[in-house]
Amino acid sequence: MIRIENISKQNSHRLLYVEASAALNRGEKIGLVGPNGAGKTTLFRMITGEELPDEGQVAVEKNVSIGYFNQDVGEMAGRSAVAEVMDGAGPVSIVAAELHALETAMSDPDRMDEMDAIIERYGEVQARYEELDGYGLEGRAREVLAGLSFSQEMMDGDVAKLSGGWKMRVALARILLMRPDVMLLDEPSNHLDLESLIWLENFLKTYDGALLMTSHDREFMNRIVNKIIEIDAGQLNTYSGDYGFYERQREQNEKQQQAQFERQQAMLAKEIKFIERFKARASHAAQVQSRVKKLDKIDRVEPPRRRQTVAFDFLPAPRSGEDVVSLKNVHKTYGSRRIYEGLDFMIRRRERWCIMGINGAGKSTLLKLVTGATEPDQGTVALGASVKLGYFAQHAMDVLDGDATILQWLEERFPKAGQAPLRALSGCFGFSGDDIEKRCRVLSGGEKARLVMAAMLFDPPNFLVLDEPTNHLDLDTKEMLIKALSSFEGTMLFVSHDRHFLGALSNRVLELTPEGIHQYGGGYLEYVERTGYEAPGLHL
Repeated sequence: MIRIENISKQNSHRLLYVEASAALNRGEKIGLVGPNGAGKTTLFRMITGEELPDEGQVAVEKNVSIGYFNQDVGEMAGRSAVAEVMDGAGPVSIVAAELHALETAMSDPDRMDEMDAIIERYGEVQARYEELDGYGLEGRAREVLAGLSFSQEMMDGDVAKLSGGWKMRVALARILLMRPDVMLLDEPSNHLDLESLIWLENFLKTYDGALLMTSHDREFMNRIVNKIIEIDAGQLNTYSGDYGFYERQREQNEKQQQAQFERQQAMLAKEIKFIERFKARASHAAQVQSRVKKLDKIDRVEPPRRRQTVAFDFLPAPRSGEDVVSLKNVHKTYGSRRIYEGLDFMIRRRERWCIMGINGAGKSTLLKLVTGATEPDQGTVALGASVKLGYFAQHAMDVLDGDATILQWLEERFPKAGQAPLRALSGCFGFSGDDIEKRCRVLSGGEKARLVMAAMLFDPPNFLVLDEPTNHLDLDTKEMLIKALSSFEGTMLFVSHDRHFLGALSNRVLELTPEGIHQYGGGYLEYVERTGYEAPGLHL
């Protein structure tokens, strides 16, 4: 359906692709992987025709429809989320808009003299709407939005009132409703809670078109894709299998290439040694000449290109008392909504609690209560002896000084640290080379989140409270964070929609449901095994 043929592409001074080729065939579900800045979004834009390759071509079969979801959702205002989603479905959305305008006109007393004409036109438009299966389309649009965790009120309210994350879901729903021949999804798993993520996973599994997507969620990718295209040093390398297979295969390929390189180096050293030893002897002149010619003709094996992954090691945190935090008879309401009513909850040293619950269940509220960011209406929240708290929340990015560079901001926070450790810390979290001189105001949301996380972990607390810490982290940085937190000696309380993160780090689960609050010993994987579902909202 789509053929990428010998493309080369340069962005400003950066060479992204050099005579790279790949293909997307009917029914294939492909994960596109590569380090940040490798050119994933550029490839999507070349497929849609928004950008052209400098050389080569991207060929799309005739009459193939393409739906492209990216992180830039544009302006949304003046209509409901349902209408916005249906707008992506082509002609029916224009008819739906006219039908809505006519319904408004029919209830306008100032237009009574036009009523006959309005009603007649309404009949014509309604017939056309039915012909295009408009009512069925609206039902499907609501189904998709419900799958992405929209309430009826949010579906029918003005889309302009939604946050950026919810607008992303509206943009994603448009593509899903459209069901094009090819879907290009750039980070569709960002901004989704676990229930929405699992719903999307099931939707994409049953989608019969071709799919090319990027995702920083390895579990999500593993369950959907049957092929990986890797961007590596300007080339597109194709692997048949899921992300886990790709990782194992790449590691194996690197080992084989390294062994091949070492064998050739040993052979070359031996030949060169012979040449050096006998080049001055007339009796060996023919042999020396023969070996020199042989060396000239040999195709040199390159050593494998090592991916730069930097490990991050925690400084040891001071030890806390055995009781880290205690909540007794806690009540909390927001307006008419009761979030907690008589909550009793105790966290002890070295426990790692993950909080499970649907949107609005009170996950973030619990983190705010524990950290003192909000007060209970009734009851007490008390931190234990010698507890040093570190809290990562989405609003944590507000502490950044926009005028300071990354390095300056870190130096202000840690004046005694010295530049070398701070540069190493920045490198772990994806700020290498000149990036460290970027001013904080120009950083993306993801970069700001990474910087705040880096600062928090450099001076380690013994009680970490994390609200969606992996949002915006790429796969390599996420792996580094999981590895670092695995060796963390302190206590953790966290909310995450990343199942790999949940499974790797939790040893307790607190489940918030409308029926009550349940505590489970054992981590997320044991919770799934015991309950039979991956998230509380999925068994309702």
